[in-house]
Formats: sequence, structure tokens, C-alpha cells
Amino acid sequence: MKVLIPGISSKIGNLVAEQLLAKGHEVIGIDRRPWPDAPKGVEMHEVDIRKRAAEDIFRKARPDAVIHMATVTHLLTTSEERYKINLGGTRAVFDNCRAHGVEHVIFVGRHTYYGAASDAPLYHAEDDPPMAVTTFPELADLVAADLYATTALWRDPQFTTTVLRIVYTLGPTKQGTLAAFLRGPRVPVIMGFDPLFQFMHEIDVARAIVLALEKRIRGVYNVAGPQPVPLSVLARQAGRTVLPLPEALFTALLGHFGFPKLPPGAITHIKYPVVIDGASFRAATGFIHTIDEVRAVHEFRDAFPLRHR
Repeated sequence: MKVLIPGISSKIGNLVAEQLLAKGHEVIGIDRRPWPDAPKGVEMHEVDIRKRAAEDIFRKARPDAVIHMATVTHLLTTSEERYKINLGGTRAVFDNCRAHGVEHVIFVGRHTYYGAASDAPLYHAEDDPPMAVTTFPELADLVAADLYATTALWRDPQFTTTVLRIVYTLGPTKQGTLAAFLRGPRVPVIMGFDPLFQFMHEIDVARAIVLALEKRIRGVYNVAGPQPVPLSVLARQAGRTVLPLPEALFTALLGHFGFPKLPPGAITHIKYPVVIDGASFRAATGFIHTIDEVRAVHEFRDAFPLRHR
């Protein structure tokens, strides 16, 4: 199968490409960022997915499937640019898939789509509404991209659409939103709150994406692995010091004195859990995670030790 991956230069994109190559698939990558040590067999194109050059790649390559991973988070890009990349880029991907005979499109989204709130259900199912729009406005562009991809289920019946909402990733590459929050020697928490955090090892995340491609599932699926872990336990297992703070002080210190830089909307995610039910994905694909939460955290800790350790 010929598979095109927008966003291939991300760490998860790298892992997905490597697993596809190992299974004998052809891999074509599109990304504005280079992948200088890409394995032999990956056809790389350093272009913006929104540009005409990207459409030319679709037209010439005629991929059988597309795995869209070219979205960014609030931690990496300014608000205006995020909207252009996440929503504009997602629309461009689906337009090109529609125009050039792609048979299967996978949109790789995030479980934070559901948002965190004091009255939210403990486990979110796929039909739960996207409360992140109101509780975490900085995620609005990712929610919009997810919803746009979901509309392809009825708008574009000529190809199979799969929308994956995947939990946080953690592992030795040290990349991702959760890894960024745990990077410093001290992990601040808000007094009186210890939310559950749900994550998977990077290798299992890549496995789940490849499995969704191979099974050619249609629809929206939550993707989760090990059991969720309280934030305080997660931080201590990562070798960090947990620092409880009053909410006002927590907010004031963010981005200063070595504390992680978070937007205001992220406060709700430090107070309340976002936990998803991945039963539908497991039933549709047979997916079982291979790396538990303890090993995932310890691999992150060992790959990114603190200087005093």
C-alpha cells in the first residue's frame, strides 16, 4: 500500500513511518520540517500541506491512504498560525484526498478534544460533545479540525474516514504535551486537586495508528492503553518533585522559575481529568497495548534525567 503522511517529521510520525516500512508499505512524507535521517524507502517532501506543491505530490503519487498528523498544539505555535495549520491544513488534506482518489484517510486527533470540567463524566465516549471549546479555548482550532475531519464520514462516502482521538504520549523521545509539562525538576499542581492523566507509550501509539490503517475501520474512535494515573504519582515516578500551590500562585508562576509555560485554559486540565473509553477501538481492531504505564514513565525518566540525579 502507498501511504502518504502529512506531519511525518514529528516523533510519532517517524515511528509510524518506520512501522509501515517494516510491514512492506511505501511511505511518502510531507512536512515543512526536515527529517534528515529518514530511513531508506521514505520519499520526503519539505512542503507546506496547504500549498500547491503538496497538491502536486498527491496528484503524482496517487496514494492509497493518507495519515494526517500535521497538526500543532498551543505549546508550539501562536494562535493565528495554529488556526491556519490545524484547520486550513486539515481542509487541504481532505480536498486533495477527494480530488486524487485516496481510498482511506486517517485523522490523528487528541483526547483533549473532550475538555476537562468538574461535572464531566469520568470516561468519555466518542459521542460526547467537545467541551474543550469552552473550557480550554486554546484547543478550539484542534477541535475544529477534528470536527471537520468527522464531517467527511457523510460528506465523502467515496473513501473511508477514520478519526482517532489518542491519549497523551510518553516515552524516550521526550516529545509531546505531557513530556513538556514533566520536563522540569518540579511539577506544580493545584492544591486540593490530583487529576488522573491518561497516556500511552509512543511505540503503542504508532502501533494503534498502523492498526487502524490495516483494519480500515470507519468512524470515530478513542484510543487508550494503560490505566490512567494520578498526576502526583506520575510526576514522582518520573523522578520529579511535586509542588502543590494555591491556584492563584500556580497561575502566576507558570512560565517562570523553571515552571512549564501553559495558557490560561490549561488550568482546568491540571484540576480535572480527561479520561476516555477506548473499548470501541479495541473491539474494532483487537488493539492491546504492549507497554504499561510504569515502563512508559520510567523510559521517559531515564531518557531525560534531572541534572542532580
